[in-house]
Amino acid sequence: MSQTPRSSSSGGSARAWRDALVTVVAGFAAMTAVAAAGLACAGAGGLPEGAFPHVLAAVVVMAAGGTVEVSGDAGLLADANASLSVLPLSVSLAGALVAGFCFLRPLRNRAVAGARELLGRVVPLVVLWLLALVGAALVARQAFGISVGDSPLGEIGELLDSSPKIGFRADLPATLLFGLVWILGLLLIALLVSRRAPLPAGLVRFHTAVRPAAFATAVLLLAYVAIGVVVGVVVAATQGHADRTLAVVLLGLPNLVWVALTLGFGGAWEARVEGAFGLPMPPLLDEVLRDADGATVDVASFAARDPRAWWLVAVAVVLLLGTGVLAAVRSPAHVRPWQLALHLGAALALATLAVCMLARVHAVYGLSLLGIGEVDALGGEVLLDPVLWRTVGLGLLWGAVAGFVGGVLARPLHRRGRVDEPAAAPHA
Repeated sequence: MSQTPRSSSSGGSARAWRDALVTVVAGFAAMTAVAAAGLACAGAGGLPEGAFPHVLAAVVVMAAGGTVEVSGDAGLLADANASLSVLPLSVSLAGALVAGFCFLRPLRNRAVAGARELLGRVVPLVVLWLLALVGAALVARQAFGISVGDSPLGEIGELLDSSPKIGFRADLPATLLFGLVWILGLLLIALLVSRRAPLPAGLVRFHTAVRPAAFATAVLLLAYVAIGVVVGVVVAATQGHADRTLAVVLLGLPNLVWVALTLGFGGAWEARVEGAFGLPMPPLLDEVLRDADGATVDVASFAARDPRAWWLVAVAVVLLLGTGVLAAVRSPAHVRPWQLALHLGAALALATLAVCMLARVHAVYGLSLLGIGEVDALGGEVLLDPVLWRTVGLGLLWGAVAGFVGGVLARPLHRRGRVDEPAAAPHA
């Protein structure tokens, strides 16, 4: 009898490692496939020196929360500098959805799980995820030579060995740190969103307050992505430049549509785009960001160029109200509208804060010869930072309003006071 628990525990541990391996492989495979397709559409397949696999690894590292350092070297007389802070959220979202599904699948249809059991599933997954991230980080390094053409600067560069180069490499310690935060955040969100995943007994009482609002907010964000995919496919099919449009969809669609959500409910961003360097983006967005020159950009800024931008407000209102109704329908019938307002307000404020942190962009590249001036063709900046308190504060307000109105509208939809709790564990 004393050997039975040990055997069971060993089997459970082996199963946890197997499930973790499947989750990690599936998550990285999804990110790699989406990133490869996006980079191919962006023209990265023609990069010199066999750089495509290294660029692909760098995109996967960034998508999984890692950090990639960009550096420049222009020889004896030149000083090149570069920095890049941008998250390819299409790639991140693909990996998160696949990894989250694989993590939750073995845990479904149970009401309660011990904290020790959950920890026994989380630890192998985190260990294997970080090992895979280390492997990708070791591949994510490359250096490129940059031609300045037949200009006098190019001739001086050849004569004095100051030809510019730019390269990148993954910062391994930072990648492990932020990658750990990324995977733990994903697992936490997966447990909060799923109504059928088990929780430790002490946390089950928070199910009613947290899970319906978390699920509805996640559906809101995915609805914006789905709308963006439809719009992107239509634009690619009807307006030309299909490769460029598909590159945006496959690499940075959530970066655009989630910013559009914040603009729709009144949020604002500080923006600047200068020089020849830029990121793939819709023409209207590029024009508005270039005109902003570091100023605040909101929906009115876009509407000044194209009045159709006011549709962002209409779409946000409709989808936020739908989010409130969905949160109410998934909540027990005894939850009052003011309680739903608190729950959804907090959930949308946290989601907005996450969007502000994840969708921000800061990319700079410059090449200065002799420390004076810049080579115009090799200098540029893209900056997109949220006006944090305004945007998150309005997210809190809109979430509260949507929760209250949704609670009122959903009253006729409740059936016999059903409580939407996790399914009870089957009897042995």
